[in-house]
Amino acid sequence: MLQFPLWQRLLIVTVCVLGLGAAFPNLFYDRVERHNDAVLLVERGMPETPLLAADKAGWPSWMPSALVNLGLDLRGGAHLLAEVEVEGVYAARMDALWPDVRDALRDVRDRVGAIRRIDSGPDELRVRISEPDGMAAALQAVRALSRPVTALTGGGGGDLDIRAEGDVVVLSLSAAERAASNERTMQQSVEIIRRRVDEAGTREPTIQRQGERRILIQVPGLGSADELKALIGTTARLTFHPVLGRTEDANTAPGPTNLLIPSMDESGMYYIVERSPVVSGEDLVDAQPSFDQNGMPAVNFRFNPAGGRRFGRYTAENIGSPFAIVLDNEVISAPVIRDHIPGGSGIITGRFSVEETTQLAVLLRSGALPAEMTFLEERTIGPELGQDSIEAGQIAAIVAFALVLAFIWASYGLFGLFANIALMVNIGLIFGVLSLIGATLTLPGIAGIVLTIGMAVDANVLVFERIREELKTAKGPARAIELGYQKALSAILDANITTFIAAVILFAMGSGPVRGFAVTLGIGIVTSVFTAFYITRLMISVWFSARRPRTVTV
Repeated sequence: MLQFPLWQRLLIVTVCVLGLGAAFPNLFYDRVERHNDAVLLVERGMPETPLLAADKAGWPSWMPSALVNLGLDLRGGAHLLAEVEVEGVYAARMDALWPDVRDALRDVRDRVGAIRRIDSGPDELRVRISEPDGMAAALQAVRALSRPVTALTGGGGGDLDIRAEGDVVVLSLSAAERAASNERTMQQSVEIIRRRVDEAGTREPTIQRQGERRILIQVPGLGSADELKALIGTTARLTFHPVLGRTEDANTAPGPTNLLIPSMDESGMYYIVERSPVVSGEDLVDAQPSFDQNGMPAVNFRFNPAGGRRFGRYTAENIGSPFAIVLDNEVISAPVIRDHIPGGSGIITGRFSVEETTQLAVLLRSGALPAEMTFLEERTIGPELGQDSIEAGQIAAIVAFALVLAFIWASYGLFGLFANIALMVNIGLIFGVLSLIGATLTLPGIAGIVLTIGMAVDANVLVFERIREELKTAKGPARAIELGYQKALSAILDANITTFIAAVILFAMGSGPVRGFAVTLGIGIVTSVFTAFYITRLMISVWFSARRPRTVTV
């Protein structure tokens, strides 16, 4: 066990060189980070300015450039805790249901008479019929619109509760559908926020659900919480509505099937539009910043085939009529349809800046949030606080490292020196692995590394103590060293496997800082066992082969 075949020696050295090479860019963090940012911007099509070229040339392209991402507590950034207003989804479902209910009741008009939508709560749809004797036929026609709830929380029931109140048909979402809708809304909100943040080019954001209706968003490196809110805080719901009129009276009653929406550009002007949109942002497949025919910033958009057909059919049938482009309950433009618009593409104009069109395009491409969000907590962590955390963590790691090195060297002499060299390689391998997997280092992660420094010597201590015992009975130092490694193996594996299992459980069950601690602890356990059983033993083997000592003192 003391001797290594040549292929094993080469493999151990190769692993160490690759691991330390992967960790090396972290010694020049700022320079490598600027290089990576410049390369990413050039790949996205940004012209290579002199500043970008200088940043790109700041680090050789042939060298490793992966870095350990710094978490919010080390780098600074923005922190938001948002609550999703799922009730808004219920109202949107009821509005979208009205055309189908109207068509279903029209099919039995000879029995129900005239139909009219009346005012109701946001989570209900109320329709009055003029012939109360036909209520049974009305309920039967409307119940045909109910569909089974397909989510696991649905319990197999229908998605609509339908009842009669005098001459009024009342529709609302069933309890099963509300639960399923809440789950879908939360999942969709988390995914859309993640797409928006990722597309903005941020590093290693933390986006996770908390409880039933809350989402935690942490983005390292972002300037302020307001910047993060501007990126994700708007629903970016784009809809196209037929225009019925304009008014300057904010108290105008638009009617039960219509909406009164303010204009974004014309102060004090309101548009009366139909509640049901012709097409919506859900049909968008692309949006890009551009310029209109007058050279003003604008956004080009394109619909999917289904949305394009509806948009083209509407424009062909309504030439000469205005239609409103509504973004988050504001009319950003209300052009008159001059001609049939086939192909499902168009342009959004308004009083935009270039930055606003770029942000709007990002929001539209990533999709509309299904519901509005209320920000319960917002916090900006400055880079100075992050730098203080880094310095404090560095001091803790250096002090722990120095004390461990001194103790091991004083306790085991030359063998302790070998263990110290392996410990330094171990730290480098940890950072190399963190860089390769793109992990995020946080303060708890630094604590995991500090703990690893203390644990890394455990394997060597067990081995060296076993060698001491074997030197008293074994025949020769070579046999004592070999038996020391053999007999310490089971104890080392038992201790480290159980700790690794604990790290896996922490990673699986925990979140945020707990996961950061678990990642560094788990990686540290693997690298410490590797360095103790292979690197330390390889150094002892090389030394023993070169010196051939008759006695060994541990």
